[in-house]
Amino acid sequence: MENIKNKIEELKKSENAVILAHYYVDSQVQEIADFVGDSYYLAKIAKESDAEILVFCGVEFMGESAKILNPSKTVLMPDSSADCPMAHMATVEKVLEMKEKYNDLAVVCYINSSAELKTVSTVCVTSSNAEKIVEALPNKNIFFIPDKNLGGYIAQSSSKNIILNDGFCPIHNEITPECINKIKSKHPGAEVLMHPECPENTLRLANYIGSTSGIIDYASKSSAHEFIVVTENGVLFELKSKCPGKKFYFPEPVPVCADMKKITLEKVYNCLKNKTGKVELDEETMKAALIPLNRMLELAK
Repeated sequence: MENIKNKIEELKKSENAVILAHYYVDSQVQEIADFVGDSYYLAKIAKESDAEILVFCGVEFMGESAKILNPSKTVLMPDSSADCPMAHMATVEKVLEMKEKYNDLAVVCYINSSAELKTVSTVCVTSSNAEKIVEALPNKNIFFIPDKNLGGYIAQSSSKNIILNDGFCPIHNEITPECINKIKSKHPGAEVLMHPECPENTLRLANYIGSTSGIIDYASKSSAHEFIVVTENGVLFELKSKCPGKKFYFPEPVPVCADMKKITLEKVYNCLKNKTGKVELDEETMKAALIPLNRMLELAK
């Protein structure tokens, strides 16, 4: 294992490459990454990096976003089949229909979406900045795509008329109140930290609701020593790193994204060595999708 890590380090230097990894990928991949974070942080880093090659350890929409923000750079995905089902749970046709139906409408597109959906959107958001951006928009009507759970969570505290789409994260959407109550009965003193991609009735049981980076930040600052973490289990690596001595539990079945876990050290090494898994998008798509992504980076400052 050390051998392959050394080979990756050598290739990074010789190829002027950086490795960006999402919190949900395997801990060994997070360990060798130059940057580990949530979707917003990684999109920001991708744009700021002066590396010629970006190796994106995550799912398809993340690689697409990196390419859109960096059209002149080479973006490589260690496994091109790693995808996010939710990213495809809205359609361009539906967006156009809603634009016809509602006046003064902004299409707010969760970054967990295809490049195609971004091309017809007003602005992109992540779970860490969605609330702020929605309120900053001048429009009174918001069509929130593709995730109904994150959109519904934002709607609870928003002054806007938020219209929800029927998409969801298959991993978070399966987490029920029963799952939470079961793990709470085993660890009654633990604080419940939850991602807003969970359903509304499950979110009611949380002590804290926030993005993956928000969950990590909360756990590191909290005086509590035990936490029930209600998001994908890859976040445990960073939680243990930032919060030594604290205990973390997950609901059962443990939330695991099979697509994120497709990314392995071997695949990172092979894609960097052979320049495989290149993210390619046509110029028209990149130009149109860049507008909402840039607007997100601007509004989220």
